[in-house]
Amino acid sequence: MMTPQELKQILSQGLLSFPVTDFDREGKFNPRGYAERLEWLAPYGASALFAAGGTGEFFSLGAQEYSQIVRTAVDACEGTVPILAGAGGPTCQAIDFAREAQRQGAAGVLLLPHYLTEASQEGIAEHVIQVCQSVDIGVIVYNRANSQLDDVQLARVAERCPNLIGFKDGTGNIENMVRIRRTLGDRLTYLGGLPTAEVYAAAYYAIGVPVYSSAVFNFIPKTAMDFYRAVQHNDTATINHLLDSFFLPYLTLRNRCAGYSVSIVKAGAKLVGRDAGPVRAPLTDLKADELEQLDALIRQLSPQS
Repeated sequence: MMTPQELKQILSQGLLSFPVTDFDREGKFNPRGYAERLEWLAPYGASALFAAGGTGEFFSLGAQEYSQIVRTAVDACEGTVPILAGAGGPTCQAIDFAREAQRQGAAGVLLLPHYLTEASQEGIAEHVIQVCQSVDIGVIVYNRANSQLDDVQLARVAERCPNLIGFKDGTGNIENMVRIRRTLGDRLTYLGGLPTAEVYAAAYYAIGVPVYSSAVFNFIPKTAMDFYRAVQHNDTATINHLLDSFFLPYLTLRNRCAGYSVSIVKAGAKLVGRDAGPVRAPLTDLKADELEQLDALIRQLSPQS
């Protein structure tokens, strides 16, 4: 088993990604397609992959298929790239998912937001503490939606939970990110987690957050890696070219409909011959004209993108 500190070291550099989850035409999990997807993506150089994460439609998964998804990912990527598994929802449910992720061999857990209920800073911190203390593997907390911690409470959690190794920001609150970075220093690894993170990557790099997760890695892995390297080397020509020619038009298309941040990734996978099946309700798939526009964006990229 990889220790939390070993996982933290791996996550402190490189590009991360959330593979989409393969469903068949009846909406059931397709383990063979999912394994083939991970085997295809792993050699492109991502530092770690997140199974059953937000882009993997965690919110739609049943307990049994969750177990199967994590196990399939661990087996497919054994010896090549570590797998972290999503966990979330009400505290007891999040603990069950986290424990199952550990049982199935995941190297760590990405703790997604709790349920709809609003909560105090102290309550959110306690939620994270209980999940961390339920497992031995590393935990990254995802700061997003109604589950957002400030620097004071995050420091409290980090003090009580040695296996809390990372903080992933999905809010874009730069002030809070700077406060956390200055307060906790190297105690945690810091990840950019806004949808279509490439648009924010250079800004986050400037404040000490060099690592982010890429959704487009699912269908244009070479371009995703090229963009990541451009950010690391301050290659503004490449950054600006890809922002103007692909990422900003892609963002415009993604923003047409709530939930398209997942749907458009599955659409991209389909267009490059890596069909993962439809999204599950309440998400909706892209319309025909939107697919055509996305296809045009992908085709104008360099070959083998």
